[in-house]
Amino acid sequence: MPVINRIASYADDLTALRQEFHEHPEIGFQEVRTSAKVASLLAGWGIAVTRGVGGTGVVGVLDGARPGRTIGLRADMDALPMDEETNLPYRSRTPGVFHGCGHDGHMTMLLGAARYLAETRDFAGRVVFIFQPAEEGLGGARAMLADGLFDRFPCDELYGLHNSPYSAHSQVSIRPGKAQAGAAFFDITIAGRGSHGAMPQMSADPIATGAALVGELQRIVSRNLDPTHPGVLSVTEFHAGTAYNVIPAQAVLRGTFRFMETADGDLIEARLRRICAGMAAAQEVGIDVEVRRVFDVLVNDPDRALDIVAAARDVVGDRAAADADLTMGSEDMADLLRVVPGAFFNLGHDGGVPLHNPGFLFDDSILPVGASIFARIVETRGV
Repeated sequence: MPVINRIASYADDLTALRQEFHEHPEIGFQEVRTSAKVASLLAGWGIAVTRGVGGTGVVGVLDGARPGRTIGLRADMDALPMDEETNLPYRSRTPGVFHGCGHDGHMTMLLGAARYLAETRDFAGRVVFIFQPAEEGLGGARAMLADGLFDRFPCDELYGLHNSPYSAHSQVSIRPGKAQAGAAFFDITIAGRGSHGAMPQMSADPIATGAALVGELQRIVSRNLDPTHPGVLSVTEFHAGTAYNVIPAQAVLRGTFRFMETADGDLIEARLRRICAGMAAAQEVGIDVEVRRVFDVLVNDPDRALDIVAAARDVVGDRAAADADLTMGSEDMADLLRVVPGAFFNLGHDGGVPLHNPGFLFDDSILPVGASIFARIVETRGV
């Protein structure tokens, strides 16, 4: 069975909708226009809608023709705080905000499935459509959970997807068990003593301290983590100074670390704090450390992962397989999967530009594919 014919018949509508989302991106917890559009479409198809779940989240509920399981389907809505460099006719109208990760496509595919299921109602059980805010490191999943998401809208199983420009077109891949890393963000502020650049002996140089700290932090994974356990630490920002001849009084470092075992995340954080404390004492500076654990390890229920492969093969044939590589990328669907068993899969598309790149291009031809897979999950798992 290829793409569902009924969904294929409104592929142009899906493309127009995705491009509208793309043109009007909103960052996490500010998805006001986006969530209003989602809610309006769901309501127009006769789906019961609840807004404001976890801030700007939207939940739709639709009952099928027969009793059965309740299947949750989730898509994220937020864009990234970055400029777009595509020159598309529907490029972002909001400076510094860009759907550079494909969330505009995730929403559209889930809406395509919702429209089809609302029109046909030929499934058992109930489907809960979850449109989540603030996936990009801001804790949108946790906000929805804190707002009673699964107490108010209980689900037996939960599924979601992410587009992948790294895979062949329409290739569906999933990894049973641990699939994506847990993650933390860190902010390190070094308070030194400024001086003239020609008189470094008068300073407590935060730049020299910060440079040394970057090197020391890299030793955590290589010398403290079990070498058979995946992990990574990256310093991604270093801010200090304003002039050629001024040693500044402050430097700020920011970055992320990733892990596949919660205990490894604890170890990395503890070592990071200890190294900073030692460096502060050795260099006679103040060092303040803030660590935010923003993502859990994403664990796909093995049985549910195979169910996704079975449903996807109805649409893409042998291009669906449980063969995805482990990735150090993170996704806050992990928080939802800790509460409700389910799985999260990747859907490949053309383009080749990496996610989070200012020139990223979403391939609209996969919209009916993703919508059909979502629909088949409900039709096959609801019974």
